[in-house]
Amino acid sequence: MFQLSYETFGKPLYDAPIVLVNHALTGNSTVCGENGWWKDLIGNDKAIDTNKYTVLAFNIPGNGYDGFLIEDYKSISVKDIAELFISGLKVLKINQVYAIIGGSLGGGISWQMAELKPDVTKHLIPVATHNVSSDWIIANCLIQEQMLLNSSQPIHDARLHAMLCYRTPSSFKARFNRTKNEELKVFNVESWLFHHGNKLQKRFQLSAYKLMNHLLRTINVENLQNIQAKVTLVSINTDQFFTDEDIKESYNRLKELKKEVSYHVIDSIHGHDAFLIEYEQLKKIIKPIFN
Repeated sequence: MFQLSYETFGKPLYDAPIVLVNHALTGNSTVCGENGWWKDLIGNDKAIDTNKYTVLAFNIPGNGYDGFLIEDYKSISVKDIAELFISGLKVLKINQVYAIIGGSLGGGISWQMAELKPDVTKHLIPVATHNVSSDWIIANCLIQEQMLLNSSQPIHDARLHAMLCYRTPSSFKARFNRTKNEELKVFNVESWLFHHGNKLQKRFQLSAYKLMNHLLRTINVENLQNIQAKVTLVSINTDQFFTDEDIKESYNRLKELKKEVSYHVIDSIHGHDAFLIEYEQLKKIIKPIFN
């Protein structure tokens, strides 16, 4: 048995169209408000306006945010999570939502939900994610898993490597440019990486990180012909994790199947993390869907 917890924001459930937001690897159900990880996108008078919509977000079971953990992480896949989320909607007596949006891993879960239950949503908005985990994703997840299994500081050290997947050389150069932290006697890029390692180590649990990393490698939505929703694909031109090339491939396949689909590119030096940085561009892309 899995524990499935959720949060809602904005209009009360059943009083307005529902937007389901699926979180990324280190995210959670708190998507807006003071501590919301997508608060620049979701809220009163934001791109997804909580004055007009009910925003619903489940925690991925085992992410630890609600205290529930899963030790046998290899037995769970993105398909399992998508099925649980669909079951959660059923328990809440929600037959269809207005939109499902998710970034990175959350986007992969969104793809899977739309394949498993084609009428689950009117709009599907996968951001910075592909409908299948590429060989590159699988390879990076393997490296992460090896660190999580073998390092003396597993979360800290895995996070250092992960940050290299989520950013780009140009992003680092623009931010750090070989400057040094004289007090610590290290380069500022090293200080920044250690900061992110320590920060995640304090707030994330090892079993949760193992699970979430494993889920990233299990995205496998091949039956695109099942998709009924209007699809808005959002890629990032410098993404070295879920690449623009892969997302464009999804677009071309959907077009061949004569699906309603649009394709948009965020222009950024920051790579994969641009979906958490380039809010103005992302707002312009999705705002018409929610007007």
